[in-house]
Amino acid sequence: MSLFFPGPYASPLGRQGNALGIAWAIIVHAALLAVVALGIGQSEVLREMARPLAVRLVEAVRPAEKPPAPPPKMPPKAQPKMLKAPVLATAAPSAPSSFVVPEQPPVPVAPVVVANPNPAPAVEPLVEARFDANYLSNPKPPYPSASRRLGEAGTVYLRVHVSAEGQAHKVELKTSSGFPRLDQSALDTVAQWRFVPAKRGSTAVTSWVVVPVVFSLT
Repeated sequence: MSLFFPGPYASPLGRQGNALGIAWAIIVHAALLAVVALGIGQSEVLREMARPLAVRLVEAVRPAEKPPAPPPKMPPKAQPKMLKAPVLATAAPSAPSSFVVPEQPPVPVAPVVVANPNPAPAVEPLVEARFDANYLSNPKPPYPSASRRLGEAGTVYLRVHVSAEGQAHKVELKTSSGFPRLDQSALDTVAQWRFVPAKRGSTAVTSWVVVPVVFSLT
């Protein structure tokens, strides 16, 4: 095979054909290089695929197990108490006495009486005041005429404070008869009465006395 190099005086068409040839040659060489490179790459890929795979199993990490709990402590058994055998006390024989002294009866002691040098005077009884003595001439309370017409009747109880001279210092209504006219007639009249004063022994004293006044239509 011989290569033809045109001379400087080649025609324009010949120059174009040479350029196209060179271009085709370059394309063909590039394609061959690409095929070769592709073949090499595939062979490397196949070689890597053909290599045996090493599989390594990793053991799963187990959680740390807790140590078993110690068994509960049992309380110590109570030791039985040893009871001591009772000791029987024996009384020593007493020596016989030669004689026995009888017990003497207690001597009665007479009580000591101490007399009070200043004895308290005896309290004499109280004699209450009187209002019914005949010599007093106390008038009866008048019966109101209106009370007679209306048929008013009853008993009035008066509480009278009598002086040592026998006068009525104070007269109070203790229990009403139920009719004011009868009560007022009794109050006005008894306030003017004379009394026998109360006495303690032979001494006249002031005292309170209850005087009943009866108003009756029969």
